[in-house]
Amino acid sequence: MPIIRLIEGPVGAGKSTFAADLAARTGGVHIALDAWFARLFSPDRPAGDFIPWYVERKERLLELIWAHSRAVLATGTDAILELGLIQRQPRMDFCRRVIDEGLELVMYELDAPRDLRRARVLQRNTERGATFSMVVPQQVFELASNMWEPSDEQERDEYRIEYPSILPR
Repeated sequence: MPIIRLIEGPVGAGKSTFAADLAARTGGVHIALDAWFARLFSPDRPAGDFIPWYVERKERLLELIWAHSRAVLATGTDAILELGLIQRQPRMDFCRRVIDEGLELVMYELDAPRDLRRARVLQRNTERGATFSMVVPQQVFELASNMWEPSDEQERDEYRIEYPSILPR
């Protein structure tokens, strides 16, 4: 049975690098919300308060990615999802949706010290390497980092969560 492999963590934790490696090891399909978002919406990003604009588009994109993931699973292939569900409740809602559909779920939670994550993001913004999807401005990095909620006891009780060790790049 194919598996939904959900990769979560704060900005710069190494999720995209881990997802690419996991896809190579499992033959799964890596689907990253940020990559889709950058291609579809970044050219239209408003200069001012972009948070409401972002949230609306993220919700629509999550639905599109979910539909695409189900099509991937139907081929017998794992879907490796990087969805940016940095807050606990939306993440739990998504995990419940997966389980309610009778699908197998494994969540991987990655983290790293904020200073290391900030340095990774600055480097990625500058070099635009293999895992680059969109520039993350300093204020967005700080906002998203402050919003990150690691898994709690309830999540650990309800879902299979693995905590891979990621070496600094």
